[in-house]
Amino acid sequence: MGQTAKSFFSKADNERIVQAIRNAEKDTSGEIRVHVDKECEGEVLDRAATVFEKLGMNQTELRNGVLFYLAINSRKLAIIGDAGINSSVPPGFWENIKADMVAHFREGEYTPGLVNGIEAAGRELKKYFPFQQKGDINELPNDISFGKQ
Repeated sequence: MGQTAKSFFSKADNERIVQAIRNAEKDTSGEIRVHVDKECEGEVLDRAATVFEKLGMNQTELRNGVLFYLAINSRKLAIIGDAGINSSVPPGFWENIKADMVAHFREGEYTPGLVNGIEAAGRELKKYFPFQQKGDINELPNDISFGKQ
């Protein structure tokens, strides 16, 4: 049976990732989510786009959600930003974050790689979507979501 998506990160790693999301969202109206599947059949961007929509990330007011999608056994990673953030970040931004994360992953450093990616996304979200004191709410949960596998 092997490792499940939910057991991939230890409790401490899970808490560290959720804290990184909270910290990254602290100064921005942007929303960051992490989703982990055990397997990803087919194209990783297609699966990530499906998860993005399923999590309601395409329904944030400013369309500034970012999804970090991992399929652990398939060794696949995708980062998807919604229309609002994608129209703001420089070309190649998500690919640069992904490359940094993959370098960490190759060393078995999954949590540090993911945390670095979340922090980089948060810095960019802060530039283009700073936190607004009035009416700014956390539109999506900060917890990690997991596939059924």
